[in-house]
Amino acid sequence: MNSSSFHLRLPATSANLGPGFDALGLAMALYLTIDAQIASTGSFQIEAAGRDADACSSVEDNLILTTYMDVMANVGKLSPRLSLKLDNQIPLGMGCGSSAAALLAGVLLANHFGQLNWSRQQILEEACRREGHPDNVAACLLGGMTVSSMQKSSVITATYEQNLKWNLLLALPSASLSTSKARAMLPTHYSREDAVLNIQATALLVSAFALLRGDLLASAMEDRIHQPYRMNACPLLRRLLPLAGTPGVLGVALSGAGPSVLLITEGSSSDLLPRIREAAQDPQIEVVETSIAGGVEF
Repeated sequence: MNSSSFHLRLPATSANLGPGFDALGLAMALYLTIDAQIASTGSFQIEAAGRDADACSSVEDNLILTTYMDVMANVGKLSPRLSLKLDNQIPLGMGCGSSAAALLAGVLLANHFGQLNWSRQQILEEACRREGHPDNVAACLLGGMTVSSMQKSSVITATYEQNLKWNLLLALPSASLSTSKARAMLPTHYSREDAVLNIQATALLVSAFALLRGDLLASAMEDRIHQPYRMNACPLLRRLLPLAGTPGVLGVALSGAGPSVLLITEGSSSDLLPRIREAAQDPQIEVVETSIAGGVEF
């Protein structure tokens, strides 16, 4: 591998999947592609194409670059100035793991250009520590549906990446929602009843993926920990949740912290799109068709 250049492709992710708050994540075939090389000008440069290209092209406060430089500083290395070419398909501010992909990209760039020789586990734990929770980062790195747990300084993962043939649809409202605002909506305490329901649903959801039981998803994606408290900020969720368990729609959940909504489906999406738009009460709403993806390629 040429140490002066580096190619990365990172998938979008949908975290939580209903009850699996900060524990479950699903990689989606929408990608942030990065071609990086040592800059010839001695300053950072970003050329961006694709979705939200203007926001991605800003060098100032760019999460990829700030992560890269901070990791390099923490290991006592100077940061070679990089020239990045980005092609982005991941919606920003929509609960699709754009910040996790950027953080992970920054760690991977530091590992490459700093010649750190970190293992995948070290890369995972560094990125998770910076994100504060492991669900998006683990799914982005490993692909498939990933279960993850942060225990002290370690991240423990299990990934279901084989034979997950269900389709995914992302319904995207026009307004974004920051993760920090979405987290601020959550209570500090929960009832035992709600906690038990979520434990049961999460166990059922993991079983549904492990056994390819799509018939379990409608019930398994029920949640009382975060979705009810985000309904007012994410009205699309309230409108689309009733589709869960109807023909072709296996399960429905807020994607990450929202405001986009993930639908796990089977069969033809062309039959579902009119129903989704009718339920959303918006004939123009953007619905992105995608699929379950593998992890980071580098």
